Amino acid sequence: MSAPGGRETEPRASRVPLTTVLGANAVSAAGTAVSAVGIPWFVLQTTGSAGRAGVVAFCATLPIVVSAVIGGPVIDRIGRRRVSIGTDAICAVAVAAVPLLHRAGMLPFWALCALVGIVGLVHTPGKTARYVLVPDLAAHAGTTLPRAASLFDAVERGARMIGAAVAGVLIAVLGAQWALLVDAASFGVSALLVAAGLRGIRSAEPVKAAAPVSLRTYGTELREGYAYLLKARLLLAVVLMVMVMNGLDQGWVAVLLPVHAEQDLGGPTALGVVSAVWGAGGLLGALLYGAFGHRFSRYAVFAVCVVLCGAPRYATAGLTDSTIALAVTMGAAGLAAGALNPILTTVTYERVPQALRSRVSGALTAGGELTMPLGGLTAGLLVSGAGLGPALLVMGGAYLLATLSPLVFPVWRGLGGRGSGDGPTGATENGDGRGGDAEVSSSGRALPGRAPAARTPRPSAS
Repeated sequence: MSAPGGRETEPRASRVPLTTVLGANAVSAAGTAVSAVGIPWFVLQTTGSAGRAGVVAFCATLPIVVSAVIGGPVIDRIGRRRVSIGTDAICAVAVAAVPLLHRAGMLPFWALCALVGIVGLVHTPGKTARYVLVPDLAAHAGTTLPRAASLFDAVERGARMIGAAVAGVLIAVLGAQWALLVDAASFGVSALLVAAGLRGIRSAEPVKAAAPVSLRTYGTELREGYAYLLKARLLLAVVLMVMVMNGLDQGWVAVLLPVHAEQDLGGPTALGVVSAVWGAGGLLGALLYGAFGHRFSRYAVFAVCVVLCGAPRYATAGLTDSTIALAVTMGAAGLAAGALNPILTTVTYERVPQALRSRVSGALTAGGELTMPLGGLTAGLLVSGAGLGPALLVMGGAYLLATLSPLVFPVWRGLGGRGSGDGPTGATENGDGRGGDAEVSSSGRALPGRAPAARTPRPSAS
């Protein structure tokens, strides 16, 4: 939008841009939940191999890490709106190609791996592009940052819940191929929403770089994000723990839970049910934290919930064949998990300056997802070599050890106490917005000292 004389201005305060991002991310998350159930089931149906399911999971997640490692400056240069639209369009085509090529008899295993790899490569920058807009759009909508962060996570978890339930029904009634077509359609809808709803939002447009585009400039911008992360001890601790959690969760979602459903729980309907219950618990947990979380210590809530969200799922699946027992455990674990991302989101928004938002977000995502390719592959090899029960117990034990770290290492107390970060711009308990370990120079570089009041995102837990 332009003012008289050509000066660019922001639209008047409105909730529409934030609602658009929430809606687009919800549609995309629902479709992704459908494919999270549909692709492993498709592989098990067409190959009958848990090992191959692990290979597909590896091929789907390795490009996620690659794109996260190098993608931050790209998002800034191209623009968050354009990146979100373009990546969703590519994902729609790649996901739709899987069932269509299979139906035509033209989908060898290597082609399946390549297509899921394309989705992994481009999906993360699109999701990051939407995610890093939340602080600006929250201010534009006149809502507080902690509430916006909780709403973002709650909407995404609710969408995953619906997507998982729809996937179970679609696979049971029509087959996994239809589930993948629904996922492809969801990417198209997400692209249309962003195209229509984020026009004229300055923070969604390309960053006007002071330096010309070059490989050297790009490398400098990329290093700035990682340098900032390495200096921020709390964020680094978060990344290390979430790295382990995400790797184990990838093995759970892509291999362990689908195989458990196929062998012990009765099929795809049970898989959809327990996945939906997990999503429902996460939705409720995020909403409860958004409404009441400011009354409690962030550190205490996080330390308790992170232990409850993981290991109990693996133990229940490894020790029983009961769908009801697993569903109850998944619901309780999801409830605990629902409080985690709003806490991590708010803390990292408080600590990362706006000038480095996309770059640090890419570094956080890359670190948090670094072990995901190995998680699915390891789970497949463990099931093939030792059996499902031992695989569940081994990975559950590793999960427990990882989630005990907030109780062991003092750096985690930097998450903050009661009431932290509830101001309209996400100010920390200092009251002056100085919540982190570094500040930004005029060139955008992170410097030792205090952090400015600008905010940004975190790696995803659970």
